[in-house]
Amino acid sequence: MAQSRQRRIVLGITGGIAAYKAAELTRLLIKDGIDVQVVMTEAACGFITPATLQALSGKPVFTDLWDGRVADNMAHIALSRGADAIVIAPASADFMAKLANGLADDLLSTLCLARECPLLVAPAMNRQMWENKATQRNVALLERDGVNLLGPASGDQACGETGLGRMLEAAQIFEAINAQFAPKLLAGKQVLITAGPTFEALDPVRGITNRSSGKMGYAIARAALDAGAKVTLLSGPVHLEPPVGAHIERVESTEQMFAAVKKHVKAADIFIGVAAVADYRPARVSTQKIKKTDRDMPLQLIQNPDILAWVAAQPKAPFTVGFAAESQKLNEFADAKRRRKKVRLMVANLAQHAIGADDNEVTLLDDAGLHKLARAPKTEVARQIVAHIASLVTPRRKIRK
Repeated sequence: MAQSRQRRIVLGITGGIAAYKAAELTRLLIKDGIDVQVVMTEAACGFITPATLQALSGKPVFTDLWDGRVADNMAHIALSRGADAIVIAPASADFMAKLANGLADDLLSTLCLARECPLLVAPAMNRQMWENKATQRNVALLERDGVNLLGPASGDQACGETGLGRMLEAAQIFEAINAQFAPKLLAGKQVLITAGPTFEALDPVRGITNRSSGKMGYAIARAALDAGAKVTLLSGPVHLEPPVGAHIERVESTEQMFAAVKKHVKAADIFIGVAAVADYRPARVSTQKIKKTDRDMPLQLIQNPDILAWVAAQPKAPFTVGFAAESQKLNEFADAKRRRKKVRLMVANLAQHAIGADDNEVTLLDDAGLHKLARAPKTEVARQIVAHIASLVTPRRKIRK
C-alpha cells in the first residue's frame, strides 16, 4: 500500500509577544510528522530569532522578499506552492489588515496573496486593538473571504490587561490544523457528548465520585469536531481545557447531567455517553458538614437515573453510543449492557488500564460483532471511534452495476 504524502505547512510568524508560542507549535507539528517551512516578518524577528525556528523545524527560515536562495527570486511563489495550508500564528492587527485588504509589501503578506491553499489565522493583540471597529471590519472581510480564524481567546495579556485578544495556546492551534485535514465524516451532524465523572454530595465538602479524568470524552469531542460535527459537550468536574469549537456545559451531579441531556438531546443526531456517571447517590444530603464521631456512619444510597438507557428509549432517539468500563469479562459484560440498554454501539475497555491514562485499548461492539482497536493514544482511539460511528450513521451506498 502506498504511503500518504507528507503534509506541508507554511508557518507565518508576525510581530507580537505571542511569537514565543510559535516555537512550541513548530515542535508539535514536527513531532506529528508534518513538514514545516517558517516565514517571519521583520517585526517577528524582534521577538524570537530565526535561529530558534530553524533549529526546531530543521529548515532555513525565510524573512526577505528578495531572498537569493530561491533561484528565480520568487520566494513568495516557491514557498506557497505545494503547501497544504498556511498558518499565521501570531497574526498581529497590522498583518490582518494587510490580508483583509490585499496589501503585499513583504514576503509573508505576498506569499499569502499568492497562495493556492487554505489560510488559517491565529490573532494576537491587545483587547482594545481586537475590539477596535477597524479590526472587526477586517475580521469580517477575512471570514467572508474564507479565511479560517482560530481564536482569539480571553485571558491575561502581556500588557497587564485582561480580555479578548490573547492567542490560542500552541496545542489548540495544532488541533485546529489537524481538523483542517480530517475527513468531514460527520459534516452537518449534531453530536451530544457526556464526559468526566459525576460528584454526588454527602454534605457541603464531601461527596462520592470516581477516578475518571474526562480525557476520553474530551478526545471524542475533538475528533467529532474534526469530522465536521457540531458538538455539545456536557462535562463533569475535570481539569481539562475544552476543545475549541465545542459548546460546553459544566455539571456536577448525575441529576444535573441528566437535566442537561434532556435539554439538548432532541437536537442531537448522535449521543455519545462517555461520562462515568455514578449509579447511586446518597439518600440524604446534609446541609452542614457532617462532624466526625466515635461511631460508624451508616450510608444509604439510592439509584440515579440511567441516562444512557433513557436516551436510547426515546421515540426518536439519536444514534446512541455507550461506554462500558469493566474490570473483568469485558466483552461479555459490555455486550450484555449493550443489549439491555438497546444502544447501537458500545465501546468497552478495562477500567484498570484506562482511567487517568493518556492511551487506551477498546473494543467496539455492535450488531455486526466485535471490533478490537489496538492500544493507542486516546486522541487516535477517539478518531477511530468517530470513524466507526460515521460508518454506521452514514453507511456507504452500494453502487449498482
